[in-house]
Amino acid sequence: MRRVSRLAVAGAATASLALVLSACGGTSTSASSESDGDKGLAIAYDVGGKGDQSFNDAAYAGLERAKKEFGYETDDVEPTDGETDADKAQRLASLAKQGYNPVIGVGYAYAPAVKEVAEKYPDTTFGIVDDSQVQADNVADLVFSEEEASYLAGVAAAKSTKTNTVGFVGGVDIPLIHKFQAGFAQGVKDTDPKVKVLSQYLTQTAEEGGFSSPDKGKSAAEGQIEKKADVVYAAAGLSGQGVIEAAAANKVWAIGVDSDQYKQAALATYKESILTSATKDVAKAVYNLAKSVEDGKPETGIVRGDLKSGEVGLADSNPKFADDAALQEAIQTAKEKIISGEIKVKSS
Repeated sequence: MRRVSRLAVAGAATASLALVLSACGGTSTSASSESDGDKGLAIAYDVGGKGDQSFNDAAYAGLERAKKEFGYETDDVEPTDGETDADKAQRLASLAKQGYNPVIGVGYAYAPAVKEVAEKYPDTTFGIVDDSQVQADNVADLVFSEEEASYLAGVAAAKSTKTNTVGFVGGVDIPLIHKFQAGFAQGVKDTDPKVKVLSQYLTQTAEEGGFSSPDKGKSAAEGQIEKKADVVYAAAGLSGQGVIEAAAANKVWAIGVDSDQYKQAALATYKESILTSATKDVAKAVYNLAKSVEDGKPETGIVRGDLKSGEVGLADSNPKFADDAALQEAIQTAKEKIISGEIKVKSS
């Protein structure tokens, strides 16, 4: 049983480590609390934290599902402003020391911390969302083919625009977000070469607020709308809320990201302007890792979600999107060609 193995790990922990880790900030549960063998999944959020209506909230949904199904104690920890890799490592180490298993860093920024802490806690399974660089026997790299869902978003945009101009707003100018842009632009062009794609990144680094500044997203979207974009796709975390707000104010379409943003309570005022969302099932990935540990067969290595597995795709909650037969046919055709390999979607 998994509980027995946890007790063994906790029993092997030394008092000196407990004293060291109790000084580490950033967790919502005291690090001096030793594992009682009943602790389960813990997640540490990326920039924007819980309440971003997107990426982090999806991870939390996975945690809540695991908590309900397995009946164990969980923890979820917010980031702090200006934190370093060392801060992240201390946070993950504290969670592992308390007996949580698995421990997941939500976002590529956790890569150095996961690599460091996984070596120190070989009996704990660690996960990292959106990074595939950490290779260890006790680490699962939870990654997605975001470019595939973004391609379908591009098909939807090209079929929905009336101005032959659409926009892409990326939160931070990094390879991960390049995948969203590349897939989207390819989907647009393959569907209708006459459609122009306007692209803008909000910041060069996450520390500058590219994933956590709705005002920046709103300003970028307004600039694209002024240039006649009537469909705007955002891959920008919390900043995407500003893009959606701008789209609603100007009566054009927004395409959400990561979660089905049409269903988000915080975005209910704007939902009629959310055509669809390019989703990736972070919740399922988080839950699946927890279940694998619960079953005694922890996932490790690269664990990828794509169109074929159903872990990326387009949300169809908006009836205007779901009931458009021509649009749905175009999307389904593209989806089948991507899955079969007939369409090779670019990731950069």
